Amino acid sequence: MEPKFWQERWARNQIGFHLPEVNPYLQRHWPSLGQGAKVLVPLCGKSLDMMWLASQGLRVLGVELSEQAVEAFFSEQNLTPRITERGMFKVYQADLIEIWCGDFFALGAEALADCVALYDRAALIALPPLMRAQYAEHLNGLLQPGCLGLLITLDYDQAQKAGPPFAVTHEEVRVLLGSHWALEVLQVQDILGESWKFVQDGVTRLEERVYQLIKR
Repeated sequence: MEPKFWQERWARNQIGFHLPEVNPYLQRHWPSLGQGAKVLVPLCGKSLDMMWLASQGLRVLGVELSEQAVEAFFSEQNLTPRITERGMFKVYQADLIEIWCGDFFALGAEALADCVALYDRAALIALPPLMRAQYAEHLNGLLQPGCLGLLITLDYDQAQKAGPPFAVTHEEVRVLLGSHWALEVLQVQDILGESWKFVQDGVTRLEERVYQLIKR
């Protein structure tokens, strides 16, 4: 899955993965952090979750490949960003939110030296298996011990429907992250009844799983 795939999805407005409201799991389960703490949001798109995090007094560092998505975020939130170049990234910043536009895999640990939290609703499940492993390995090396995280995954029979979003089982999460993070399942929710596109495609089981992460 090349970067062009996601850029074309945004260009054609095929963004069913974008939620038009703040994720309820985020509001319910987000850990308590001090004012000014910085949160990494990989593959952030134009998620409203970033606005919610900022409303809690947190600094947000999003990473997004699509410049169209980044510009749409700031335009739709009536924010005028300051734009700078940092290495291979174009960085948009307004108030408590900065979005690094570029390839997540080019992000260095020095950019995240003061990040104490991670929020992943749409990154892990956006990637096919090999890239999920690469993503997890890169993420594991970026963040410092003690970092807190919230991860949301989808689990269904991948044979019934091609991704994205991809199915990520509990066992795979343990394999990808378990040696670097303490994992706790906070909630498992059956969402098949509210996911008509999955039902139309013949999916018979669809669960969202919410994890608390603590970096070892």
